[in-house]
Amino acid sequence: MALDASEIQTIEHDVLVIGAGGAGLRAAIECSAQQLSTGVISKSLLGKAHTVMAEGGMAAAMGNVDSRDNWKVHFRDTMRGGKFLNVWRMAELHAKQAPDRVRELEEWGAVFDRTKDGLISQRNFGGHRYPRLAHVGDRTGLELIRSLQDHGVHQGISFHMECTALEVLKDGDRVSGVLAYWRETGRFVVFRCKAVIMATGGGGKAWKVTSNSWEYTGDGIAMAYDAGAELMDMEFTQFHPTGMVWPPSVRGTLVTEGVRGDGGILKNSKGERFMFGYIPEKFAAETADTVEEAERWLDGDKNARRPPELLTRDEVARSINAEVKAGRGSPHGGVFLDIASRRPAEFIRRKLPSMYHQFKELAEVDITTDMMEVGPTLHYFMGGIRVDADTQMSTVPGLFACGECGAGLHGANRLGGNSLSDLLVFGKLAGTGAADYVRGLSSTPTTSHDQILAGVRRATDILKRDTGTNPYVLHDKLQETMQANVGIIRDKEEIEKALVDLAALGKEAETMKAPGTSQYNPGWHEALSMRSLLVTSEVVARAALMREESRGAHTRNDFPGEREEWVQYNVIVKKGPGGMEVEKRKRPDPPPLLKEIAYAKIEDLESGKVGADA
Repeated sequence: MALDASEIQTIEHDVLVIGAGGAGLRAAIECSAQQLSTGVISKSLLGKAHTVMAEGGMAAAMGNVDSRDNWKVHFRDTMRGGKFLNVWRMAELHAKQAPDRVRELEEWGAVFDRTKDGLISQRNFGGHRYPRLAHVGDRTGLELIRSLQDHGVHQGISFHMECTALEVLKDGDRVSGVLAYWRETGRFVVFRCKAVIMATGGGGKAWKVTSNSWEYTGDGIAMAYDAGAELMDMEFTQFHPTGMVWPPSVRGTLVTEGVRGDGGILKNSKGERFMFGYIPEKFAAETADTVEEAERWLDGDKNARRPPELLTRDEVARSINAEVKAGRGSPHGGVFLDIASRRPAEFIRRKLPSMYHQFKELAEVDITTDMMEVGPTLHYFMGGIRVDADTQMSTVPGLFACGECGAGLHGANRLGGNSLSDLLVFGKLAGTGAADYVRGLSSTPTTSHDQILAGVRRATDILKRDTGTNPYVLHDKLQETMQANVGIIRDKEEIEKALVDLAALGKEAETMKAPGTSQYNPGWHEALSMRSLLVTSEVVARAALMREESRGAHTRNDFPGEREEWVQYNVIVKKGPGGMEVEKRKRPDPPPLLKEIAYAKIEDLESGKVGADA
């Protein structure tokens, strides 16, 4: 008997948010506040979002520790960190609105560390001119999620946990719902809605060494691509400079930038503090270029410049990579991170409790006495779904995106701490944008039975095969390909090899099988995730091949250095009639005042000579 779409469970909402991390929760809270029926689906359990991994803090120019800080300096730092490829309007909105979003979070119950005057404490972080990261020890993301959840559960939001979205449903060009399934039972469910907000994070599980856990398979990026949305800046994949490299069971696990922000330094196997040899000439004026200056900074001298360990993440990651390749790495292929010789044990245990316990329990290293072995780990996607800066709507009517799966704020490289304030600022804007869109609809979109049944068949075909490819083996092959050929350093030959490999893996994926029923079937879950991973990986590889320069987190051996003409272009990827289409698209000219602020000397900003009218 043929499957009848009317027999599939149906749930109706005005807005469906996919992803229950910080961005998704903040978007849902906003939609609910606008009196919309709001549902949130999460692949895992509530509270398990990657937001909890953001340990160091959330960047907001509140000026609590250094009164010279303001939105213009934060905007300037963000643009410079992103190598001027950021969407100007998004960087402006973020810098201006972040302080209010942090204070709002405090009103909702977030408990921040405090200055001696009782204000929210702020710490130094890579790429930020002043101490700017509001923090809760090294557990800031956890506190953010706790606060949003505690607030959100009282707002009438419906939470659907352990539910995986498969496809966006459309009525003509506009969104009409989502096909999903319950991970526990394998039963399908259709969410009928007027708008969808993607808050699904990135796709780090395409790489072998990553800080991301099993959920990060690029689902939102792939679903948006299939729905016709444009993707942007996907070549920019951030390798966080400090992930654990030993023992193998925890390789890639994040070591917060807060360790360096609180005084930790990087050393090679010779005991040398090597980062002084990697200060880019054009940043030397804003970075400590002598040991004495770094020491003054660590001692709290506000006039001292930043130490080289707090260069932007792309610079530090490449420097570590260079030391290892030069034969000066640690025994297990990284370098040493030393805070033990810099700070008292009690300070370390108080300021970095999670790091202390993480190394003590997982690596049997006491960071109050010993150095850590660290190295680059795939951590974050700067690129994602292209959205309108003010509304967060994609090129598909009714499809919105915020957080890591949305593109634009971070440009070619994200500054540490900007992710948590990003999800607060743009989560709220996505919620407002979705509410305005829903209220402006003249008719309710409808779901197509044919679309639903086609999506169900695509998913269940995997269960019907007697023979075929093992999805776990396929995932291993994918990770090896991306790690080797689309890693921290790239070139044309390697990227083209990756694309050949990905095409072959795509063919294998057509015959994936998962023995057993749909109930309690992790093999089936893995096979369904592979589809998203393959799309996401191909988008990254094709975008990386298109951008023939080195900028931010995208480094090409065959095209070293930034090329002035490329700052004028974004790489856009979309689904076309014949497959994946890649376009080099001209960027709009920046607003004159914002351009003036971004390129200004810091003393001119501080004196009010530049940006006084902003």
